[in-house]
Amino acid sequence: MKKLAVTLTAAVATAFAAGTMLASGGALAQDKTIKIAGFGAKSGVVRSFGVNSEAALLAAADVINKKGGVKLADGSKAKIAVEFYDDRCNAEEGISVIRRIAGTDAVVAIGPTCSNVAEPLFGILQKKVGDASDSGLQFPVFTDVAIKVGLAKISDWAFRNVPNEMTMYNSLFYWLKTTHPQVKSIYGGVEEDFAHSRATWYVVMKTRAEASGFAVQGESKWLLNDTNFATQVREMKKANADVIAISAHPFTTCGVLKEMQRQGVKPKVLVGLTSSSSLETLQGCAKQAEGMIIPTSFAPVNKEAKYAAETTAKFKGAADLHSMAAWENVFILKNVIEDAKISGKPADVQADRRKIRDALAKVKATEGLLGTTKRDEEGEADKPYLFVHARKGEWKVLHNPL
Repeated sequence: MKKLAVTLTAAVATAFAAGTMLASGGALAQDKTIKIAGFGAKSGVVRSFGVNSEAALLAAADVINKKGGVKLADGSKAKIAVEFYDDRCNAEEGISVIRRIAGTDAVVAIGPTCSNVAEPLFGILQKKVGDASDSGLQFPVFTDVAIKVGLAKISDWAFRNVPNEMTMYNSLFYWLKTTHPQVKSIYGGVEEDFAHSRATWYVVMKTRAEASGFAVQGESKWLLNDTNFATQVREMKKANADVIAISAHPFTTCGVLKEMQRQGVKPKVLVGLTSSSSLETLQGCAKQAEGMIIPTSFAPVNKEAKYAAETTAKFKGAADLHSMAAWENVFILKNVIEDAKISGKPADVQADRRKIRDALAKVKATEGLLGTTKRDEEGEADKPYLFVHARKGEWKVLHNPL
């Protein structure tokens, strides 16, 4: 009898342990996660871009997770976990960050903020996928902010969801020429040490303005951390151009605009850089920016865009063309992850990264907040865009060219 009691006790204990393991396994199945790493500038002059991107990533992941998460190859669901890294808008730091991310269980990264980080960072990735002679990092990077023209072609592992500035400014200057025939000349102001702003003036704004018939009368130069713009604005004033195009980020854009006000420089048309169509510009110099025209790939003009902006605000981020690209990236990656049928298992992390890369490469169009975004063979996006202008402390839609 005693032996039977011991046997029954052992059986109950075994059954209890098995039940506990099953329950634990069920809980673990429910707690599966797929890690997406975000990285960008959360320090320095352009830190707001990183702050806003992180908020958008967290907000989008939260929306997806509340609806069940992403489906894995075995049919189970996993929640998206976002971890954000600060690269300080520094190239060496960015390269260090992406190597750190590659050493984790993250399957893809979204970033960076700065083109001067993206360009060398893409350079350490494997150039041609599957090239056994290329020891470059095999890790998919899906950029939300760094916008300098043509960077995705550097590596088969690099993809971008950024607008095409060549297309946008070509359209803008053509529109200005046809709607403001009295406007004939243009003068540029450029952040000379920042990859994006520099390229956008010399490669995009200047060439597209000339193509539309504007007489380019020169440019004034300054640096990202400059605070005194008296000399540059005197040069602008002397040129007396009909259009002044400022290819600079919010901090120096506001500094230049305030100096223009002080010196009484009043062009007929004021054009800004895509990245300055942000809340930060309006917070810094709404009065001086009044009337500034900028092409952008985001404005809260429909239900989806308004929802994305409102949800991101709950995570203490502002909506603009950059942060809303981060939002879109998370939803694009949800579909890509499910189409790629990744396992989500730690042992398969490199195989899953390759599957995500290959799936991203096959994507020819995605649905974004303003409509359909087309993608080319180099991983670049052709996004819908609008012209906005600053009006009484807000960015208002001026023209929809599409």
